[in-house]
Order: sequence, then structure tokens, then C-alpha cells
Amino acid sequence: MSSPDPHASPGHPGSPCPPRAPDSVMDGGGSGRTGAAALTGSVLLAAAGLLTVLVTTAWEPLLAFDRSVTEALHRSAVSEPVATRANRIMTDWVWDPWTMRLLAAAVTVWLWRRGDRLLAVWVAGASALGAALQQSLKALVGRERPQWPDPVDTAHYAAFPSGHAMTAALTCGLVLWLLHRACVGGRGRVWAVALAVVSVAGVGFTRVYLGVHWPTDVLGGWLLGAAVVAVAAASYERRLLARRTKEAADGRAVAPTGTGG
Repeated sequence: MSSPDPHASPGHPGSPCPPRAPDSVMDGGGSGRTGAAALTGSVLLAAAGLLTVLVTTAWEPLLAFDRSVTEALHRSAVSEPVATRANRIMTDWVWDPWTMRLLAAAVTVWLWRRGDRLLAVWVAGASALGAALQQSLKALVGRERPQWPDPVDTAHYAAFPSGHAMTAALTCGLVLWLLHRACVGGRGRVWAVALAVVSVAGVGFTRVYLGVHWPTDVLGGWLLGAAVVAVAAASYERRLLARRTKEAADGRAVAPTGTGG
């Protein structure tokens, strides 16, 4: 017997995943997956909460770190206009929050059209939750952005958390979660992970390099975006597990008992 092709598409001959019908095309799961996602979300939220407290209370070692990194990168941005222009293009167009939201919207529509409507609702809900959480924290923390006599870029609203960093982490994290659930492996998975890592890390670098965010703004965005992904994954798997348990119980309740001989 030949071994499965690791590069085959999910649900097709040679795929390591069995075929699945619409409305469960990307269903995997189990209590183990739910617990792991919930634990990951809890750790990420705790780390984000601690960072938020340190930023809000202006913990001096953290502020000193922010200043040293931001000032060094700003000097480079001022002296290297070509690199600065490239960073502005990437942050304003390729990794802009609205670009990421359009990607999430496209994925939502694709899931809905192929029958995975519960999952489509979850992706849309996670994206909306992330945007609401980001704006709420900006208003509550009210952290000022770096101020320069010779700025190379400008940005609006409060600094913490970075909206670019959080939206990129959230959207890329959701896409990777969906690919994992669809059992995408091989080169496709490697390329997707590499692209996600470059995007999330890259947008964070551009925000600090252009002098519109402190490093901890970016870190906070990464932590919160990843936390929303983990919470979304845990809640979805729990909902899916509950639905399967109910369907199994209903099936046993209506199963024929036999007529005997």
C-alpha cells in the first residue's frame, strides 16, 4: 500500500485527512484540542494583562527599553530615506490593518460559500472582537506615541496596543488555525507559516522603525492578537464538541432497537 501524499489537498485521494461533507469540511477537534487552545489563550491574556499594567503604571525599566530601541531605529530611519520609504509602503499597503481585514473577510465569505457557516461566523466574530478590543484598550490606556522633532511618518489615536501588530497577528493566526484544521501539510503549510511570521514580525518592525510606536506597543498587539485567536479556537472546538455530543445522543435515542427473531 502506498503512503499518503503529504502535498495532496484535504478531502481528496492521497490526502492524510479523510473527506468531509459540507458544514463539517474543516471539522476536527476533541477535548484535547479545546483544552490546549484554552490554556494557550489564558497564558497569552495573562501576559498581555501584565504588560498593560506595566505600561499603564509607567514602569521605568520598560520605558527605558522602549526609548533606547525607538531612538536607535529613528536615527536609522532619518539617515536612510530609501529604507524608510520601503517601510512606509509595507506598513501602509501590504500590512495595513484594512488589508488584513479584507483578507479575513475573504476567508469568511469563502467558508460561508463552501458550507462551513459556523466556522465563517467564528472567523468574522473573532475579527470583530479583536478590532473592538484594540480600540477599547487604546482609549483606556491612552498612551502617547513617540514624539520627534524630525518625524518620518505620522499616525493617529493612542499608541497601546499597536493596531497594525494586533490585526496582523490576529488575521495570520486565524488563517494558520484554519489551515491546521484542514490538515494542510507539506510545502503549503511551510509557506503559509513563513509568510505569516514574516508579516507579523515585519509589520511590528515597521511601526517602531517609522517612529510611530514603542516596542511594547507592538508586543502588546502581538500578544492580544494571538490571544483572540486562541480564545476563538477554544470556543469553536467546545461548541463543535457540544454539537457532536448532542447529535450522538439524539442518534442513540432514535436508533431502532430491533424486532427480534
